[in-house]
Amino acid sequence: MQKTREELYKQIKDIKTKQDFKREINKIREEYDELLDDNTAALLIVDELGRNKQNIARIADLKPEMECTVLGKITDINKSRNFNRKNGSTGHVINLELKDDTGACGLALWDKDVELVANKTIQIGTKVKVINGYTKNGFNGMELNVGRWSLLEIEPEEATELKKEKSESNIIKGKLVEIEPTRAFFKDNGEFGFVTNMTLEIDGSIKQITVWGEKVKEIQKLKPGDIIEIDNVNTKQNNGKEEIHLNSKGTFKKI
Repeated sequence: MQKTREELYKQIKDIKTKQDFKREINKIREEYDELLDDNTAALLIVDELGRNKQNIARIADLKPEMECTVLGKITDINKSRNFNRKNGSTGHVINLELKDDTGACGLALWDKDVELVANKTIQIGTKVKVINGYTKNGFNGMELNVGRWSLLEIEPEEATELKKEKSESNIIKGKLVEIEPTRAFFKDNGEFGFVTNMTLEIDGSIKQITVWGEKVKEIQKLKPGDIIEIDNVNTKQNNGKEEIHLNSKGTFKKI
């Protein structure tokens, strides 16, 4: 749960008086047209002072229905889409992929935040910090959302603390055991999509890989027993378990 204003003040009481703290909270709430409550405004102050680092959650530790602060790098961006709300208004959403040194998860930006991608403030490689985001199970696993009470920082100071990735390319090599029947599903835009699972034996262990889109058609030429090498797979964490996905970014070959 999010800390209260009083709990947050304890983290900065050595550098700011309670009167100044309250004054800055009121100023921030005014800047955000009273959309932020006292606790969220206080969190922003503490974070800007660099006293919120210990509260950054690892992506590998995320679970559904959490309120959390997450720091990571954007590694994939999908197309934005519009949708109709129950009250008749039009909403906007865009789905990205956020990665830290422990794993990756989906990141959903809503309405005004979608413009950050449109104007290229956020691009692939941009480091972002989501303060007071919330998590849920999305279609492709764990999803972090920037909601009404969340704050989004672009290229925060802590970004230099992100560990360098071991390799930009994640290669898997193994023997094909099985390809499951193809399944169809509806995408958000109403079009059909295709997905299946294939099982590989890798160094004596069995791994399941979820295959998406055009790659579903491409793998049909493979047969059980084939030794294949898959380049640039997408790994995600879902309830503490690693998922491996082969989508349009990945490639494979029989060796």
